[in-house]
Amino acid sequence: MIEIRGISKSYGATPVLDSIDLDLRQGGITSIIGPNGAGKSTLLSIISRLQPMDAGTVLIDGQPVGATPSDILARRLAILRQDNAVAARVTVRDLVSFGRYPHSKGRINAEDIRHIDQALAFTELGSLENRYLDQLSGGQRQRAFIAMILAQDTDYLLFDEPLNNLDARHALATMTLFRRIAGEFSKTVILVIHDINFAAAYSDRIIAMRDGRIHCAGTPADVIRDHVLEEIFGIEFTVHEIGGKRIADCY
Repeated sequence: MIEIRGISKSYGATPVLDSIDLDLRQGGITSIIGPNGAGKSTLLSIISRLQPMDAGTVLIDGQPVGATPSDILARRLAILRQDNAVAARVTVRDLVSFGRYPHSKGRINAEDIRHIDQALAFTELGSLENRYLDQLSGGQRQRAFIAMILAQDTDYLLFDEPLNNLDARHALATMTLFRRIAGEFSKTVILVIHDINFAAAYSDRIIAMRDGRIHCAGTPADVIRDHVLEEIFGIEFTVHEIGGKRIADCY
């Protein structure tokens, strides 16, 4: 479990996170939703130690993130950010191999190759492993980065707005992939996501943020409600039940 206690963060005089207390339980998919500026991506960055916090603490399975050596943390938690600054002339296989660095330190062995091959096969990229990233479609490139994170073989996988710039077909395929990763590999998948209907359809738990605070948390049935979404986003919603899933319309 990831335990977040009293996290605060400001940029200059502007508060971004205000005394966040939150437990992210192990297993399944947890989606973090909320309007722009709610602090979602900042929270994810602080959990993964990409940004410092001004106050508070984060524990991963009881161990403080701030005091955990980087190589040990990278074997427990992986994050895929929005801005993936990787050279375009890197092959798919080389990119996925980067995920093994916390384990191999660049000296790839048979165990690393097994994880790399498994990740390529799972994301259906085996036939594209020798292509360069700039030769892939946007959906294929996103799958390659997900394969890299999967090859890292951590308990916790964090993704910051992974559906950005994907069309409906590839967004659906990506969410389906996350659902399979959580189930078949028993991973804890934590997403920052703007599409509340994908969050409702694929998540086990939803965390809703507003103005740097946790507005509410619970199952999709708890959070995807007309009045709750209106409080979070400040616009009117109508929630429908379709095929056992909640679908929200705004107008």
